[in-house]
Amino acid sequence: MVTGWRYRVVSVLGVFVLTAGAVAVANHPTSQLLFTTYVPLFDRLEATVLTGSSLYWILTLSALAVFASLAPLYKPQPRRVLDTVFLVQKRVLVAGLALATLGYFKWSHRLPRATLVMTIGVLSIVLPLWFVWIRNRPNEDAKRALIVGDDLGQIDQISRSATTPLLGYLCPSVISSANGEHMAVETVADGGVSVENDSTVSKEGLNALDRIGGLSRLENILIDYDIDTVVLAFCHADRAEFFGALDTCHEHGVNVKIHHKFADSVLISEGDVGEIINVDLEPWDPLDHLFKRVFDVGFAVAGLVTFAPLFVVIALAIKLDNPGPVLYSQNRTAGFGETFAVYKFRTMVPKGESATPSEDADNGRITRVGSVLRRTHLDELPQLWSILIGNMSVVGPRAAWTEEEVLLQEDTPAWRKRWFVKPGLTGLAQVNDATSTNPGEKLHYDLKYIRRQSFWLDLKIVIRQIWTIIEDFSS
Repeated sequence: MVTGWRYRVVSVLGVFVLTAGAVAVANHPTSQLLFTTYVPLFDRLEATVLTGSSLYWILTLSALAVFASLAPLYKPQPRRVLDTVFLVQKRVLVAGLALATLGYFKWSHRLPRATLVMTIGVLSIVLPLWFVWIRNRPNEDAKRALIVGDDLGQIDQISRSATTPLLGYLCPSVISSANGEHMAVETVADGGVSVENDSTVSKEGLNALDRIGGLSRLENILIDYDIDTVVLAFCHADRAEFFGALDTCHEHGVNVKIHHKFADSVLISEGDVGEIINVDLEPWDPLDHLFKRVFDVGFAVAGLVTFAPLFVVIALAIKLDNPGPVLYSQNRTAGFGETFAVYKFRTMVPKGESATPSEDADNGRITRVGSVLRRTHLDELPQLWSILIGNMSVVGPRAAWTEEEVLLQEDTPAWRKRWFVKPGLTGLAQVNDATSTNPGEKLHYDLKYIRRQSFWLDLKIVIRQIWTIIEDFSS
């Protein structure tokens, strides 16, 4: 409906007007009477109707708090409707907590508790509706599909066979031709590129499109043109550009299609066949995501609080048993090929590592304390922090060492399908004793979990893992 600076102006004005309206509704005598009479927990409060300067200050503080908390929403960009709703509601809750904190410590004018709760409740409904309504919706005939990649042959083929209007394509300043050679992009008058050095590429195909820029412009183009579909055309499914583009599209709620030759590297919609295939960027239902994150946070907080004294005992035992650091860190693969540092209690004598998957019992480097920690799985406790901050989940594919994954991908080409979800502390592969020494079996269980994931399946896996730990403790 609106774009660019107009979107920013309209969204900001809407926030101020709706916030003032919500405060006015919450401050109305009828609302105060009904809320403090019939709503449990608040029925002990007295109805409080603000007037004069008090009402003015409350309106000002509420508007500023909500305005500041919603800052990320003023930048126009494509998002899924549910993503927009959840983000706005989360930001409104932040504004409510800020206002409650100001009132609690008496740093400023205090909103009556009933007024504050009603105001936040109203805003959590009307503001998501506002941002969904004003989001950019181009005309039906607008060009909203984009080709992104470094393979001239694929870009050309897609440009000639696409059934939807194409805005253009993004490619690096040096791109790969279909025969594996590299050649510099030469912009020509009609917006295409010079392809005289490659007989496999049709001038009519590429030159009919505009080359909009390099791969670094992907996020800006998605936002500026409200792209709804991206077709990837890369020579290799590499970690940086290929999965980086997938990650950017996922973040902005953009649909992704891909050439069938890369189907082994991505999750695809079940039953999808043809030359250009839909990539399943969201294999799980949004509510499953929500329940999973709530479960993760609750599990991590409970674990960190419960085992806090044990952390100290284990750290002392490691130091007394063998010189070296208490914690061991390693770069592991997160969602869409990104990396993060995972931490464990150190169980081995410090030494260089080999990326080749092997059984640890055979290498002779495990310390006495480390042997106990591994048998009881207590070396995994520091990963609760990674779960709390969102790098990991309680249940999911096991996070693999980035160096090890190079070898695993050679043995199992579809290994990268595991990258479409967060890695987990435990998972279906772990409770079935599938390890990286048998990557095919491990991938089978991981993909089975990705397709079947639910809150109840996570709960069953956690119970099985806890039972296994109890058996290891008693053995």
